[in-house]
Amino acid sequence: MSVKELEKEQTERQASFGLMAWLRWAWRTLTSMRTALILLFLLALGSVPGSLVPQRGVEPDKVARLYEQSPTLAEWYDRFQLFEVFTSTWFAAIYLLLFTSLIGCIVPRTAVYLRELRRKPPAAPKHLSRLPHHAAFDGELTVEQAAARLRKRRFRVVTGDGWVSAEKGYLRETGNLFFHIALVGILLAVGAGSLYGYRGNVLVVEGDGFANTVAAYDRFIPGSRVSAESLEPFSFQLTDFEVAYQVAGDKRGQALDYTAHLKVNDTPTSPARDYDLKVNEPLEIDGTQTYLIGNGYAPVFRVTDGKGQVAFEGPVPCLIEDKATMTSGCVVKAPDAQPSQLGFLLRFLPTSVPLTDGTYASAFPGKINPEVQILGAFSGDLGMRSGKPQSVYELAEPEVMRKLKPVLMGSDAPKPLAVGQSVDLPGGLGKLEFTGVKEWITLQTAYDPGRMPALLAAATAVVAIALSLMIRRRRVFVRVGQGRVEVGGLTRTDNSAAGFAEEFADIVKVLSAGEKDVR
Repeated sequence: MSVKELEKEQTERQASFGLMAWLRWAWRTLTSMRTALILLFLLALGSVPGSLVPQRGVEPDKVARLYEQSPTLAEWYDRFQLFEVFTSTWFAAIYLLLFTSLIGCIVPRTAVYLRELRRKPPAAPKHLSRLPHHAAFDGELTVEQAAARLRKRRFRVVTGDGWVSAEKGYLRETGNLFFHIALVGILLAVGAGSLYGYRGNVLVVEGDGFANTVAAYDRFIPGSRVSAESLEPFSFQLTDFEVAYQVAGDKRGQALDYTAHLKVNDTPTSPARDYDLKVNEPLEIDGTQTYLIGNGYAPVFRVTDGKGQVAFEGPVPCLIEDKATMTSGCVVKAPDAQPSQLGFLLRFLPTSVPLTDGTYASAFPGKINPEVQILGAFSGDLGMRSGKPQSVYELAEPEVMRKLKPVLMGSDAPKPLAVGQSVDLPGGLGKLEFTGVKEWITLQTAYDPGRMPALLAAATAVVAIALSLMIRRRRVFVRVGQGRVEVGGLTRTDNSAAGFAEEFADIVKVLSAGEKDVR
């Protein structure tokens, strides 16, 4: 063949590799076992940021704190959807590709598996001595006797003229197939949970209640098939919250136990029942689970304006600044104060102690000596009537803060206020009183209809992979005649010959029962 003919044939071959050929190649690559394993690894790797980075649906207060402490890092996290890993675009893409890859693997393998089940073991080779495992002995063993003894060992047996062929170990492929089906089941269960499930976060202060309605949540993440009527109509009241701390030793101040005492109404008409909510012991009502995920302090304040009227009164949830001592930052806003609005930046110290430099700090996370430091008091327009949403943990946006008038700053403020104490603002603008201490808890309510199916599928996957790894596919052949019996065996599974040698010896022993001169 000339050079021109070779070039022409190569050009025609390249031209024939068109769109359909590329699509077939892409499908074969996607549905290969290697690709499925890579996607499974990527799915596990993609779940790691969901454990390391605080998630908006679980720890919104930590997300807010990260924005305050490292705004640039938080912006990059948000840009890559790391605050919402399991609902991100890239995680969904891996999930869907893995789902497609598994389906593409299972369908053809199922067809092959069914054909293998219907196929009978092959006839015994003529020269059994060439097989990896071989034995021979003298005896008058018949084909029927050999077949019966192999069937007792749960072999599939076929017989012929002077020979027996037996095969065992089909559960290996069964386990392999069910493992892949279980993985698809897990993906389907997760998908069902995202469609028909929901999650919500809410902060509840001692003495307050909660009803399982969309409006009651601070953050609500419904599935695409969830409506307001889908929520279970339960409610509860937080009567008390207790935290037990280590009081001595190297781990002094470490939390030992959390208990939220609730009065729960399973339905609007059912009587209230007592329930102690603890970490990892959720309240469950008809499949809806409520978890305790966080806690903090909510000191109670009363703000009296310049006209002697109470402009604000109630508990204020504070954002934890130091977890070890539960030192917390608080913001009090009084937009109804007259003659001008009032705002306060405060620091709550659960166990306040004076330091040698004249400052104060908290020495213990429990509320042994609760006091409040005044970091700043401001008057002016807080911007709360602008229509823009505002954080309860920030007094105002930076441009609004620049317009506020400081009336009392930390250096001019008196020593920290104890419960029952108050401070008068200069110029007759009003008064701030510290009247008590309550605690708040953050809860996550979740309904996931795919939770139990996912658990069953995961259990099936574990059992199936165990079958796949422990069971060997093997064949045994027997030839009888003229007072001579030959036995041969081989495995159809890599790296299992050593394990089969012992079994083969037992099979020969069973076949030669009552016979002698085994070689």
